[in-house]
Amino acid sequence: MKIIFKIIFTALAVLVLAHFLPGVALAKPESAIYVAIVLGLLRITVKPLLIFFTLPATIVSLGLFLFVINAVVVLIADYFVDGFAVSGFWIALLFSILLSFLQSVLYSFLKEKKK
Repeated sequence: MKIIFKIIFTALAVLVLAHFLPGVALAKPESAIYVAIVLGLLRITVKPLLIFFTLPATIVSLGLFLFVINAVVVLIADYFVDGFAVSGFWIALLFSILLSFLQSVLYSFLKEKKK
């Protein structure tokens, strides 16, 4: 059940960012759900491979290269989802940073409260 809420929250964040961020476009609101699913799949399959192969660059940059990897994942999602368009690398970088921030805020509502 938690994963469905995470997909919905990510789709909501994608909708908000596509509305306010120039250079990010959604053809229709349903595309945000597809983007959320594709981003989730890419994050569990492609992102670990990218991190492994770029480990020296990540270490040298003290982890800042992970932002570049996140932007590449967004650009790959742009390639796979027809109704989603990102105009370039820098917009993808900003989109990934803002998406991560919005996801952390929205996912905080899913935390169970301990007694």
